[in-house]
Amino acid sequence: MHKGVSQNDIGIRTDVLSNIPKSVGMTMLIRSMAPQIICADEIGNIDDVKAIKYAVCSGIKGIFTAHGRNIEEIKLNPVLKELLSSNIIERVIVLRNDGQKRNSIVYKEMMIA
Repeated sequence: MHKGVSQNDIGIRTDVLSNIPKSVGMTMLIRSMAPQIICADEIGNIDDVKAIKYAVCSGIKGIFTAHGRNIEEIKLNPVLKELLSSNIIERVIVLRNDGQKRNSIVYKEMMIA
């Protein structure tokens, strides 16, 4: 977002919230808009996790990102570790630069169950 305008064309059936905490925005969306999917970048605090759990229990799918070099590093964050162990995450995709070429991305997908 820049001055209230999305800088990417993400479709007419998409709403973007900005300038509010992610957890507040997710809860507002769930209660007022009945979304099918919620996406949030850089989750990591307990309020985000509570909102994600609320969304999943409301039947909403989600795509969420968190920063870390690998799954072991992410599990060192107690909040993210708690989210992973809650059995609501279906899969984790780890993206990293493979060191061969600039912008070259490899991924490893792990099913969580």
